[in-house]
Amino acid sequence: MNIAWYKDFDWLTVLIWVAITAFGLVGIYSATLGPVSEFLPAHIQENFAKQLTWVALSLVVVIVIQFTSPRSFQQLSYLFYFVALLLTASTIFIGIEVNGAKSWLDFGGIRFQTSEIMKIAVILAVANYLTSRRNIEAVNLKSAMVATSMILLPVVIIILQNDTGSALIFLPLIPVMLFLSGLPYGIALMMISPAIITYASIISWQYGVAATLFFTLVIYLLQKRPWLGITSLVTGLLLVVAVNVALTDILQPHQRNRIEAFVNPFQDPQGAGWNIIQAKTAISSGGIYGKGFMQGTQTQLRFLPEQWTDFIFCVIAEDFGLIGGGLAILALLLLLMRLLSNAVAMKTPFAQLVIVGVVTILFTHILVNLGSVMGIVPVIGVPLPFMSYGGSSFLANSIMLGVCLNLYFRQREMSPFA
Repeated sequence: MNIAWYKDFDWLTVLIWVAITAFGLVGIYSATLGPVSEFLPAHIQENFAKQLTWVALSLVVVIVIQFTSPRSFQQLSYLFYFVALLLTASTIFIGIEVNGAKSWLDFGGIRFQTSEIMKIAVILAVANYLTSRRNIEAVNLKSAMVATSMILLPVVIIILQNDTGSALIFLPLIPVMLFLSGLPYGIALMMISPAIITYASIISWQYGVAATLFFTLVIYLLQKRPWLGITSLVTGLLLVVAVNVALTDILQPHQRNRIEAFVNPFQDPQGAGWNIIQAKTAISSGGIYGKGFMQGTQTQLRFLPEQWTDFIFCVIAEDFGLIGGGLAILALLLLLMRLLSNAVAMKTPFAQLVIVGVVTILFTHILVNLGSVMGIVPVIGVPLPFMSYGGSSFLANSIMLGVCLNLYFRQREMSPFA
């Protein structure tokens, strides 16, 4: 590093990260140490102190990462992917079950969710693989299939852990990373469309069919290949049928209730619809200015479920209102925009793809979490980056951010043709 290294370092990203972390810590404090603490067990009341410890550890890790050669992320990516994959798979046999998901390992009394570290491992390995190939053509999808398999393998393992929410976070990496590596628009759209068709089918099979027809037409117009249009149409219709069969014959009652609560939470307000109703009530009750720090009734009277993790935004919105909640969302969006700006400025394909991969993971987390608490998507238990309580999640997200900072800060050390 040169003497004037502090001039090249991306202090703005760090400042935004600190602001987001502060929002989270304030929310966790209110959710666990306010008047609500009398309704909570002792180990939950310790969450704020634990999160502070993880924040401090993450800060140290981010600093250490800045002294790491950026080339090492590329050179060791496959090894890192393999080790992370082994750790993730091992939880199926020796993992600890938390909230129904067997996705945790215990290291000397410290629990760590292996799927979190798998995210950065997948991004690095797939970015390395794709940037070693110059183009991915529609007529030759071998490289695309290999990259897709590298992403889907951990997804399958995480589903076997019974952690579907974490598994779904990986899927947007497929179209985004492949598109940036040269995959045509139509193929990328065909990879995205199943998720949207599935979402529409949950609401109504008619919406699912309409979405299928729309995507089929657009994909055909983009690619001018009849076989792609036919494939899109058949795939979409099969998804519509599969969703409806799953809703009626395959899913367990509690799983169906969760989905039905998403469509109409007031159908079972005391049961499956409880979480969404309480989340919406907390957000709306904050008004413009909020009820004040530790004054939110939904939070302090313990109506909110998991208010220090998945529903942390509801706590912030209730305490600080539209202004506070809006600033929290703005900080998250500024972080994503800043990272994307850094990616555009990079001249190394590997670095660009890594940063965009990190943005994709963070954006998916934000979209699903905020969508869940606002009733836009079903509640699947996904934390809000840097705000929700959770040590392994905060550390993993910080590592991803640290890698992005390193690649931008030390970009001169990497060849543009790497």
